[in-house]
Amino acid sequence: MVNLDQLTLRSPAKLNLFLHIVGRRDDGYHLLQSVFQLIDWCDTIHLKRIPQHEVRRVNPMPGVPPEHDLVVRAAHLLKDFCKIDDGVEIDLQKEIPMGAGMGGGSSDAATTLIGLNALWNLNLSKDTLCALGLKLGADVPFFIFGQNAFVEGIGEKIQGISLETPDFLVIFPNQGIATKSIFQDPELTRDHAQITIDGFLASPMSYQSNDCQAVAMRICPEVKQALDWITQAVTGSQPRMSGSGSSVFLALDPKTDIAKLENLLQNLPKGWVGRVVRGLNKNPAYNLISSE
Repeated sequence: MVNLDQLTLRSPAKLNLFLHIVGRRDDGYHLLQSVFQLIDWCDTIHLKRIPQHEVRRVNPMPGVPPEHDLVVRAAHLLKDFCKIDDGVEIDLQKEIPMGAGMGGGSSDAATTLIGLNALWNLNLSKDTLCALGLKLGADVPFFIFGQNAFVEGIGEKIQGISLETPDFLVIFPNQGIATKSIFQDPELTRDHAQITIDGFLASPMSYQSNDCQAVAMRICPEVKQALDWITQAVTGSQPRMSGSGSSVFLALDPKTDIAKLENLLQNLPKGWVGRVVRGLNKNPAYNLISSE
């Protein structure tokens, strides 16, 4: 048992190395196949145990009410599930752009569940936390799972895989896309042929498409502008969108002149955010919970 009064954790973003929509359930949820790659573009979450029976949010996000704040919802969910009186003060320092399709909100919710599981000495298993996380969002279980993964279903079927961890160029063109608008679009491809995890591992470069990208480019022209920017910056490159957008990325060749690329990033269009980031094998909070 670990006795803690406070805990600070890094909360990583992810990229979809590919995204296929392979069907649709009767309840309207889309069935997907994807590979999720963790990256070291991280938010920071500071959790502090307080004696009051409350969840206190420090420096809340402007325009985000508590009932829509995923870290607040995660804390209340865990408190209610375990019927505990302990309170917590949560300070979230955002670095991952909101609306970028990199799972920042889901990651923050997952990190809050992982951190409070340790801070409150709950000793819940990874499977239990994943089940709770699914109530908050389809991507939350992946971040609790904590490793790069082949993901299926609505995001709840997760198989860990070993991936290379290259540098990635990631650009967010400062224009979010509502996921709902992508998945409700009549032109969205919903019948992509299913693949196997072995098929992906045997030939990762054969699976680099994102079924949401064409719709996203029509809804949000900035997506195409960001893709074109990377194509011009890195000769011969084939960047793609992550998730339902609007961030775009490129896995960089080891020979890429990173210094030159970072210099180019200083001249992005106004409001855009771009970084060269490193792939991660595991969530920084991975060792805080038991898989039992």
